[in-house]
Amino acid sequence: MTVAAVAEREGRFLLVEERTEGRLVLNQPAGHWERGESLIDAVHRETWEETAWRFTAEALVGIYRWIHPHSSITYLRFAFCGTVFGHDPNTPLDEDIQRTVWMSAPQIRGAHKRLRSPQVLAVIDDYLNDKRYPLHCIRDLSDRTILSQDISCTN
Repeated sequence: MTVAAVAEREGRFLLVEERTEGRLVLNQPAGHWERGESLIDAVHRETWEETAWRFTAEALVGIYRWIHPHSSITYLRFAFCGTVFGHDPNTPLDEDIQRTVWMSAPQIRGAHKRLRSPQVLAVIDDYLNDKRYPLHCIRDLSDRTILSQDISCTN
């Protein structure tokens, strides 16, 4: 399971250029969900580690399943949109990250062969089509708290 951040500023999206499987690819700030953290905490942490930008999740854009064609690994991505702030250019980025870039949707589409997975563009398209689900759609029951009301997710 992975998390990804969608941050847009003036029509451009924050992406990372990273090295994986011997290729230099483009991806949203994203990474694996670690044991003991919430999905929201995970996307905040991953965005910081990969971009040195603080990220505040505001909504869930969607949940995306993709099976890697060469390894048959299934990736389940929880993509969140929100805002970035507090950039620290002196903070070292994760070792596979080469740099951060801000790209427009047409630029991202034009670079489709360099995208890490089809999830990257699917998330951007859903974001641009105003797909948003409230964060309360995600219920963390790890603390054994049971809510007294049933919360539904609608878009």
